[in-house]
Amino acid sequence: MLEKTLISVIVPCYNQAHFLSETLQSVLDQTFENWECIIVNDGSPDNTEEIAQEWCGKDHRFKYLKKENGGLSSARNAGITISKGKYILPLDSDDKIHFTFLEKISQAFIKNTDLKLVTSKIKFFGVANNEMKLPDYRYQKLLVRNCFVCCSCFEKKEWERVNGYDESMKSFEDWEFWIRILNENSQVYKIPEFMFFYRKHELGSMSNKFVRDPDFYFGLYDYVYEKHKAIYKKHFPNPIMAYNENLILKEFNEKVKKNILFKLLVKIKSRL
Repeated sequence: MLEKTLISVIVPCYNQAHFLSETLQSVLDQTFENWECIIVNDGSPDNTEEIAQEWCGKDHRFKYLKKENGGLSSARNAGITISKGKYILPLDSDDKIHFTFLEKISQAFIKNTDLKLVTSKIKFFGVANNEMKLPDYRYQKLLVRNCFVCCSCFEKKEWERVNGYDESMKSFEDWEFWIRILNENSQVYKIPEFMFFYRKHELGSMSNKFVRDPDFYFGLYDYVYEKHKAIYKKHFPNPIMAYNENLILKEFNEKVKKNILFKLLVKIKSRL
């Protein structure tokens, strides 16, 4: 029975022990009970091991794995390797999930066994509490911009098929992973409720890094394109046309920004 199928929650942790208990509590609170949660200590220098062992003592469904530091992709791959679940849900150690998330994931796969990915609406917490909006999924759109948060559920066999996350990537590893496990015929389902809560930090976010180091930002896109050049060529056979459409969009955006009503709206918003 699918409702009895094990879901493995993979929680990599590096230098975020102070958030870990809040994350694990959101797993323990799940209405769906057939889960395991693998806490992966990615060579963290803080007290991650102490907190992880404490949670393993609270409930046998928590498992602990310690490894040398190798980065987020390496930690996820290590946790998934020892997991026993049919389904995998990555969960970063500073984020949280709604207490019905695993139940709704299970129900989605029961209703449609052809699903390749189950995701949800996302809400920030921490220094912000608004909705995090990602583009509606189409595979062609995914090739240009990520459509899914990392905390989306997939079958372990799909991870095995594509040889896991790319451990050479320092960011965008989830986006590149979705490109490999999905294609233009893949079925995905987005739960129309806030099931994933993404912690917004004041400093140290990737967006801040992109501002400080734009070469890093564009280098990631170049890497993904070069790695999947055949896929991009199939879906974007005319790069000149794509570039022209991008220029038209930029010109339109500039016209909007020069509009007096837009300027007034920005001024009002800055005073709120």
